[in-house]
Amino acid sequence: MSGNCEENPKPVSTERVSSDGGANPVHGTVVLKPAKMAWIVGMTVVALVAGPMTFSWPAFSVFVLITAVTICGGHSVGMHRLLIHRSFKTVPWIEKTLVYLGVLVGMAGPYGMIRLHDFRDWGQRQSECHDFFAHRAGFWKDAYWQLCCGIKLKQEPRFTIESDLVSDPFYLVVERTWMAQQLVIAVPLYLLGGLPFVVWGICCRVSVSLIGHWLVGYFAHQPKDHLLFVKGACVQGYNLPRLGIVTFGEAFHENHHAFPASAKLGFLPGQTDLGWWLVTGLERLGLAWDVNTPETLEARSGLTINRENRGNFVREPGWLHSLREG
Repeated sequence: MSGNCEENPKPVSTERVSSDGGANPVHGTVVLKPAKMAWIVGMTVVALVAGPMTFSWPAFSVFVLITAVTICGGHSVGMHRLLIHRSFKTVPWIEKTLVYLGVLVGMAGPYGMIRLHDFRDWGQRQSECHDFFAHRAGFWKDAYWQLCCGIKLKQEPRFTIESDLVSDPFYLVVERTWMAQQLVIAVPLYLLGGLPFVVWGICCRVSVSLIGHWLVGYFAHQPKDHLLFVKGACVQGYNLPRLGIVTFGEAFHENHHAFPASAKLGFLPGQTDLGWWLVTGLERLGLAWDVNTPETLEARSGLTINRENRGNFVREPGWLHSLREG
């Protein structure tokens, strides 16, 4: 465990996670979650064993198509930008459709995703935090921690989800049955293409999506050259430009740490953000509004431009010039 600020820092609160009562993001124990481990191990074993045995180009095409739809429309736009950060507004049926696509990724239900994200974000915003939050434990250990475990802090923060979400019948149902929701697409896949479509459309897809999500999170928190820096935060985000397209914008993590409430993640020149294309498409159809971008948001507290690396980002947008250099 490590930090970068004062000796006895006072933990800060975030929108849903409160540090009141002495919540401590440093002292805790990583604990195995059997159901979580069984889910990812089971999907991965089936993918590794049955995937090669059932391979066909139609089955692989199903894998690519459903992965793209659920990761882009579901995880990135529905779960992350809309449900978690409320970076834009849309009509209820579109919100629920996008969030449901996110549930089909196979990571968690809507409440579980909010908690996973906000709890980690709370830890990373502190001046010190446990290695679990910061991905500092090393590659293989972090893989085990993030894919199979959770963390139990000695002093937990208070976590509160908005009342309209916790009382929503649709979200309540899919939260309780998020694993079983795979059957909603498994049955038609089997009817369309038999076992190969199920193996590639469910098991291979869920395994790749979950492991891929961890890989992006791991490498996006390993120190490297950056332009934007958040002073006072023990964990910084870093962009992974080469993964921008395949992650539908989620790999621009330095940008996201700088402007968490922005619906546009790839806002520096040359950054392709396919999730943002979906949001703007909805906006042009009149189905999305109040869309947040860095230009419309106040800079995050402590956000600065890294003076040493500024020369590597000479084409930065003009609005970034207002940030003070660190």
